[in-house]
Amino acid sequence: MQRRELLKGLATAAGVTLAANALEPAHATPPKKGQAAMSKPVDLFTKDWGSGTPLLFMHSWAVDNEVFQHQHAHFVEAGHRVVAYDRRGHGRSAQPGDGYDADTLADDLARVIRQHDLAGVTLIGHSMAGGEIVRYLSRHGSSKVARIVLVAPTTPYLLRTAANPDGIDGAMFETVRNTWRRDFPGWLATNARAFFVPETSQAMVDWGIQMMSRIPVKIAIDCNKHMVDTDFRPDCKAVTVPTLIIHGTHDASAPLSLTGQRTAALIPHAKLNVYDGAPHGLMFTHAERLNADIAAFIASTA
Repeated sequence: MQRRELLKGLATAAGVTLAANALEPAHATPPKKGQAAMSKPVDLFTKDWGSGTPLLFMHSWAVDNEVFQHQHAHFVEAGHRVVAYDRRGHGRSAQPGDGYDADTLADDLARVIRQHDLAGVTLIGHSMAGGEIVRYLSRHGSSKVARIVLVAPTTPYLLRTAANPDGIDGAMFETVRNTWRRDFPGWLATNARAFFVPETSQAMVDWGIQMMSRIPVKIAIDCNKHMVDTDFRPDCKAVTVPTLIIHGTHDASAPLSLTGQRTAALIPHAKLNVYDGAPHGLMFTHAERLNADIAAFIASTA
């Protein structure tokens, strides 16, 4: 997998009542000693479906919670409580001009967990959301979390620095951001196919492009900078809950050797499931296998 390939990716059950609402801002619990105060709350669009063991799904860069919609339906039908939300700036959540840093995004996750009174929850995050999950655990602790599942994560550290010589040159990322500044829809149309497999319908690809095209370019850039520039290696090392990492060998957005394998090596006792031939969009292209692996992991760590 060539490093430049990283830059190519896009990067309910019958009878069940759907509850969708805006998460109201609330007073935050203080972060750990020595950490900055939690950020100003914003309205976050959330879903809370079903009952049973809680699962909290967190979406990737530039999309919204619907990217996991097939998993939402599956796990509600399987008897789980499914909670999901749109990250600030994405989907139906508020679009503040700032707050797209690791600590603020982790604080948003903390509010969702608190306001939905989640305990023993399984956090399931795709791509960029992997960083939010490990930062939440290092910043807020794991008392509410039973386990985590990182699907094609972009952790632990993408940027090349003296302390991370195997990362990617920051100039390459800035070149892509400049393309977004000129023609974000054009870039999406050109790069969307790498998120899927050749057998994926054009309708599904078009749906993904439409979802991503709704994010403001400024927020897409801010989130990309956060995802690329943040060193999550200390956060990964601090994880203490059971961890499953699922990654494809044909992931053009977050190559396995740069992300999934290194994240698994840093998180104590993490389990890595590698899908041969799978792209970044595992939730679409390998939905049945992904659902089965998540269910088995939950059962084995219960």
